[in-house]
Amino acid sequence: MHQAMLYEKLTDGRVRCNTCRWLCNIGIDKTGVCRMYQNKGGELCNLNYAQVSSVAIDPIEKKPLFHFFPGSNVFSLGGWGCNFHCNDCQNWEISCVDLPKKSRQIQPIEAVMLAKEYHCRGIAWTYNEPTVWFEYTLDSAKLAKENGLYTVYVTNGYMTTEALDTIGPYLDAYRVDVKGFNQQAYKKLAKISNWEGILDNAKRAKFKWNMHVEVVTNVVPGINDDDVQLEGIARFIKQELGELTPWHVTRFYPNYNMMNVQPTTEETLEHAIDIGEKAGLKFVYAGNIPGHDNENTICYSCGKMVIRRHGYQTEILGLKSGNCAYCGADLNIRTDTEVIL
Repeated sequence: MHQAMLYEKLTDGRVRCNTCRWLCNIGIDKTGVCRMYQNKGGELCNLNYAQVSSVAIDPIEKKPLFHFFPGSNVFSLGGWGCNFHCNDCQNWEISCVDLPKKSRQIQPIEAVMLAKEYHCRGIAWTYNEPTVWFEYTLDSAKLAKENGLYTVYVTNGYMTTEALDTIGPYLDAYRVDVKGFNQQAYKKLAKISNWEGILDNAKRAKFKWNMHVEVVTNVVPGINDDDVQLEGIARFIKQELGELTPWHVTRFYPNYNMMNVQPTTEETLEHAIDIGEKAGLKFVYAGNIPGHDNENTICYSCGKMVIRRHGYQTEILGLKSGNCAYCGADLNIRTDTEVIL
């Protein structure tokens, strides 16, 4: 148990959690929506500080991040709980549960030392929503930066502006889900209605805190696969984040409470890619279809393949200071790896 940072005291011993946009009003001994922040005697405490559900050494492409230190390994940590309860959750075993009585503990300094011991370039908080163990990720991110590691949030983007601005100075990459582009889709998938703040946070992460931002949309048949929503997401990325921002459109597979929904067809995913490209996005990637041509990074200027991918296998063919090594075009790739021809 750990003292929470972002909350305010109310009357009758209640507290308001200001970590995410639920802004939970929590009575004594009760928890918020995420089940990981509890009111203890009028003080808000985080229950899962350093309580790790999952730990792995992953290729950065698994997040997915394709334009951020491509080919590098990242020390990946997941906790427990989530402030969303998505019907299509892929990690429901750790995100849709209460904190177990026993779980592995990895303190921030230990996470940093393990990342360095296993020759990882950075640390990612992933698998579940990182803001539900916000204090842990903040302490860890500060130490990671002090030790020369990059830092990554894989997030649903539902944190408050206060939370984003608190951790913003210590995050390098912000991989955010945009699950749909209307209230109906977000209610069906994530059970929330005020989704627009997710878009505001993505812009703030990029332009106020200079984070590298990539967007993922898991395309779910009958919920967010219509042209209006896909065009809306593509237009938002192009106009508000920039045409060089990667958009990953990923194939849905039946999971959790959506076992009766068929997987996304390859044709639907290719249609989404076409929508993104017609909107002016330079990098639209296909996810969960290993071997698809749209796993590769192609220079929009000269047409040369700069990075070849197959699943999580990555081969850098032509990079110079994050630009195309063939023609010099800006590819919006943040890295210190170069293959100069």
